[in-house]
Amino acid sequence: MKRPGILLLVAVPALVLVALLAFDPRDPEPPPAKRHSTAHESREDTRARAEQSRKDQDDKVVAEAPPGLAAPAKKELAQRLVASAENATLDWRGTYGSIEDAGDGDGYTAGIIGYCTGTHDLLTLVERYTRAHPDNGLARYLPALREVDGTDSHEGLDPGFTAAWKTESERPAFREAQEEERDRAYFDPAVRLAKLDGLGTLGQFIYYDAMVFHGPGVDRDGFYALRERALKEADTPAAGGREKTYLDVFLDIRREAMKARRTNRDTSRIDTAQRQFLYDGNMDLETPLVWKTYGETYRIP
Repeated sequence: MKRPGILLLVAVPALVLVALLAFDPRDPEPPPAKRHSTAHESREDTRARAEQSRKDQDDKVVAEAPPGLAAPAKKELAQRLVASAENATLDWRGTYGSIEDAGDGDGYTAGIIGYCTGTHDLLTLVERYTRAHPDNGLARYLPALREVDGTDSHEGLDPGFTAAWKTESERPAFREAQEEERDRAYFDPAVRLAKLDGLGTLGQFIYYDAMVFHGPGVDRDGFYALRERALKEADTPAAGGREKTYLDVFLDIRREAMKARRTNRDTSRIDTAQRQFLYDGNMDLETPLVWKTYGETYRIP
């Protein structure tokens, strides 16, 4: 247990000495501490800032920012936008039980944001769900999910896993688990970091969609690597940059990363959706919205 009385007696002289050494009468009033991430911050540090409360100053910035994408109506809008790109629908609640192998090297893609057997997030979801609900119909596939993690293999999953996923997705508890994992691993960190970077509602959505597609990892193709590269080319609004300029650069880098992985990759979720909103100046994602993904036109009045 700490002994605050003793600690105070030791700490005060040290603080006075530091203040005397640091004082210079020629100095102007010290500038306020920077409140944003920098290009020099490691991906691991940035991820930690996004995923949990590490600094009181960060918490204050987030708390004082407008709700943005976290406002219930905007969050619902974000889910519909993501669903148009992930599942070709605006009815995101109809995608809990969706599951298929899209042939993109990530194995089975399933659920409301496209959890994948090959990218660890589906495994994490099932592990967390099983801890709370040990008797669920997916628990028996955990050994196989651990084996195929990081690959596109179906070994140990076929033929029953897809049916088990669809059946389990009828249970309210598993639907809730999908939403909780979405928020924990994707939505909340993306919105938090976007607010720390001084981005408005559209910028928060751009971060969120990038987090969903590229993953919340710190590898060279993950979200944090893309942001790190963008910071080398443009300043965030929190660093004094122009929001539109920074987001334009971020989308360029993201599009390049999508094409690098597969040259024939459809990038319409950027080209005819997010970039269109940006060029229209719709920084608050105000409705009505009209956009295209994969050649299909979507409208939200």
